[in-house]
Amino acid sequence: MNATRHRSTGFFATLVAVMRKELLDISRDRRTLAMTLLLAPLLYPLMILGMNHLAEQRARTQLEGVLELPVSGIERAPNLVKFLATQSIKAVPAEGDVNAAIVRQDEDVALAIGEDYAEAWSNGRSASIDIIQDSTRRNAEIPVARVRAALEGYRRQVGTLRLMVRGIDPAVVQPIAIGNRDMASAQAKQSRMLAVLLPYLLILSSFLGGAYLIIDATAGERERQSLEPLLATPSPRSAIVSGKIAAACALGLLTLLLTLLSFKGSAVIAPSVAKMVDVSFMAIAKMLFILLPMLLIGTSLLTYLAASAKSMKEAQSHTVWLMLLPMVPTFVLMVNPIKSQLWQYVVPFLAQNQLLLKVIRGEWIGPDVWAVYLTAGLGLAALLWFAAVRRYQQERLAISG
Repeated sequence: MNATRHRSTGFFATLVAVMRKELLDISRDRRTLAMTLLLAPLLYPLMILGMNHLAEQRARTQLEGVLELPVSGIERAPNLVKFLATQSIKAVPAEGDVNAAIVRQDEDVALAIGEDYAEAWSNGRSASIDIIQDSTRRNAEIPVARVRAALEGYRRQVGTLRLMVRGIDPAVVQPIAIGNRDMASAQAKQSRMLAVLLPYLLILSSFLGGAYLIIDATAGERERQSLEPLLATPSPRSAIVSGKIAAACALGLLTLLLTLLSFKGSAVIAPSVAKMVDVSFMAIAKMLFILLPMLLIGTSLLTYLAASAKSMKEAQSHTVWLMLLPMVPTFVLMVNPIKSQLWQYVVPFLAQNQLLLKVIRGEWIGPDVWAVYLTAGLGLAALLWFAAVRRYQQERLAISG
């Protein structure tokens, strides 16, 4: 029993010693340490603030300003032109081919009034009007929506007047009154823009947050030929590996904390950020807890990959394809949005994405979700840690060069 306790004490003593050594080594490289700790906390909030400012400015300009609308056949619908003017939409005669103008992006939206519009209007029939747009252009969404809403209002108003002239109650043609109950919270509506970007940035930061330290502590030591003396010590190699992983995780966790706190600071500068994402200390704690397994997974995986690299350049080449992995759930959810189901919290990257979305949207996370997620995430991290330890137990790793 005493021998077991002595081995356990020796393991943790070695782990702490190696962890302190790696953190001390990276602290000497102040430029690298500053880049590691401050790049994400400074860059990510600036990106979010900048995107939010540009989006608000564009929306305000397109919603509040007078919209100039090219109309082909404008002389056929004088009443419509007057109605559009009341909606801050100035109809002007179209010059040239309006279809080509939309394709060339000279105009955001245009109208084409049919040649039989006047005759159909006089006879009480449906008069044809075409909205000309390019649905793939996101910058034209607001102008198109304004024109469509104005035309819908004009159609309802004219239809109601026609029925009243004929002595018919307009309610007769509306047998069903359709209402809309939007159950999305105000926070969820505001966070739609962040729903794509923020989870990816946070997952990437946690997955590769300790990348530089772990590469320097594995491939870097091998390149500097300082790995062999370290492995020649009587200390358990599992403790040595664990110390390196712990140091990288500590640095990565500090970077994540600074990043999340910078978002809280951004909310003070720009209150609109607080409306888009929950920046309370409880939300920050939840995000850190969610990202901790991913930090362990990424650090253990990179330790396993970099252990056999003969140079830092070779080890750094792994980060190129590793950076692509967090993109997979982001692109999948953009193309094929799926409902939240329990099995998703077993899949790496997808699980973190879904949980972060819940925190951003201010939604409840049930204990069953936490249990499945932590079991799967920590289990995978332990498996990768074990693989890294086994790789370090190979004698050929002690041969430098």
